[in-house]
Order: sequence, then C-alpha cells, then structure tokens
Amino acid sequence: MMHKDFWAGKRVFLTGHTGFKGGWLTLWLQSLGAEVTGLSLSPETTPNLYTRARVDHGIASILGDIRDPVLVRRAMSDARPEIVIHMAAQPLVRYSYANPLETYATNVMGTVHVLEAVRQSRGVKAAIVVSSDKCYENHEWVWGYRENDRLGGHDPYSNSKACTELVTSSYRQAYFPSTSYVTHGVALASARAGNVIGGGDWSEDRLIPDVIRAMERAQSVVIRNQSAIRPWQHVLEPLSGYLLLAERLYTEGSTYAEAWNFGPSDTDARPVRWIVERLTARWAPGAAWLPDQNPQPHEAQLLKLDCSKARSRLEWQPRWSLSTTIDRVVEWYRAAQSSTDMREFTLGQIEAYQTDASVCA
Repeated sequence: MMHKDFWAGKRVFLTGHTGFKGGWLTLWLQSLGAEVTGLSLSPETTPNLYTRARVDHGIASILGDIRDPVLVRRAMSDARPEIVIHMAAQPLVRYSYANPLETYATNVMGTVHVLEAVRQSRGVKAAIVVSSDKCYENHEWVWGYRENDRLGGHDPYSNSKACTELVTSSYRQAYFPSTSYVTHGVALASARAGNVIGGGDWSEDRLIPDVIRAMERAQSVVIRNQSAIRPWQHVLEPLSGYLLLAERLYTEGSTYAEAWNFGPSDTDARPVRWIVERLTARWAPGAAWLPDQNPQPHEAQLLKLDCSKARSRLEWQPRWSLSTTIDRVVEWYRAAQSSTDMREFTLGQIEAYQTDASVCA
C-alpha cells in the first residue's frame, strides 16, 4: 500500500509531464504534496490534458527535448531531485513505422540521457524508467508475460522499448549495482504497463480517442484489429504502481531495483471489439462502428501481462474493473464537453481511486 505522507515535500523530476500519463501523474504528485519539476516537449495535440487540467499550476515546468543531453543534465541538476520518473517517449506504434529514427532517438537515447543525468547528479535515491508491455518478444501466448521473459519487438516502437529495458538494465548493473548500493545510493527500476486508457487522451491512432472523436461528431467509428486482445487498464492503475515502487526504492533501496509489470486482472484482457461495444453503448446507445477494411501494419493480436510479482512483493493490485474504467472514461469526456473545471474533476477521479476500497480479483 502506498503511504500518502511519504510524498509530502519530496523533490520529484518527471519527464513527459505534458503527456497523457504524465499529466495524470503530475496532478497526483501535486495532490500528495510533492515538489515536481517536469521536463517534456509541448503538448502534441489540441485539446490536451496538460492545458485542460492546468497541469502546470504549482510545478516547475520545463519545455524541452530529452534528445538534448545538455538540457537534461542541466534541468536535473537545477531540480536536485530525490526521485526521478522517466516517462517521456514516442508512444505510438503506427507513428513509429513512419518515423523510426525519431522513435529510437527519443525512446533509447532519451533514456540514456536521463540515466546519465541521474549518474551525474547527487541526491537521487530512486529512479524509475517507464517502459511498455510491448517490450516483450510476442509469441501470441494465451498466458501473460513475466518480467524475466525475452525482450523483443516487431515494430520500431515495441523494439525501442525493449532497447530501453536493456539500457536500464545496463546502467543498473554497470553504475548502480546492488552490491555497491551503500556507495552510490541509487535504486533503479523499470516499469512495464498495459494498455492505459482514461480521460484526457486525444492522441491519434489510439482506440479511446478515436472512438470519442467519432462519437462527438456523430460519425461511425472505424475500427482496425477488432479481434486484438490487450491488457486494458485505467491510467491510474499503473501510476499507483509507479508511486508504490518509487516509495519502496527510496526506503528500501536496491531490494526493489528490478523490472516490474503493472497490468490488469487477467479477465480484463479483452478484444478491441469488446471495448468499442461497451464504450459506444455507454456514450450513445445505438452508435455505429465499422471494421477498417484497409491494409494495416503488423500489430500483435494477443498480449497479456503476468503481474504476480507486483501483487506478491509490492502488494499492489488493480482497483477498478474494466467496466468501471469505461464508466470513468465516459464521465471524464462528458465533463470536458461542458464548462466543468477539468483540473478539479481529474483530481476528483484520483481521490475516488485512492479511496475506493474495492479490489479486482
């Protein structure tokens, strides 16, 4: 269980704070009393969570590129963080096919730049590199991948995330080994999440934003890969895992300096069609959707995560079922259509998640 009091006054350096996941995490950290410095590119979409929820209020926000090692090093040096969470990335599979150089430069060398800055900084005690469930070499197994399964990746995005994991492992062994933890004092871990969904995501070529945009325009939703099965989860689920992991790294050191999966219950690994049918029924009963008949680049059809390690050693568990998650997603986008204060609404969903006593089986 995460201890809220732990975060009060902690200096946190967060990359990717202008993004979808980063925006939610920034607001959560603020609500816990952390002192946040964010480094990221400007938001890539209009609208976006960063501006709608006024994520920049109360933090030190630096708009810059993690592909610039001098900028990363200077920003981290100025922030003097105790905890570093690296989330900045090129996060889209289809975009990576068209832009492989940018994808590798951001996801691989960007991670190198962040870890180099950690290595040259004083005071960092805990660091987490956020990766992806797509870092595994996918064999289309019906069971979930464990942290010690082979890394791989067919498309540039997935492969770049496998490379990110290898970079993190190398830095952990070469510069922050557990055998000399008392000397360097840095506990470095990586975190692999499932397919996150939630309010405030307007990215291109992502299922929930594509469906929401179509329904807002009263258009038929065109869906590709309707039979593909993914480990869907609300964005707050893996973020709760990151916060819990960071706390353990900070307080207990190298014991938790490993790779970790944070995914949903196995029953919530559902096909795309299931998500679309529930989302359209919840938003506008009778809304139409159509399969995309155009040729598509390769994407895995079956992907699950085994989160036994996090459940056992971190005592982490998902709280919201997929049905509840879809309800929360619809509530968020409905609120965003009105004059609702989306910062307060988002913080309200975070508080509801924290106080929800129910736990998925």
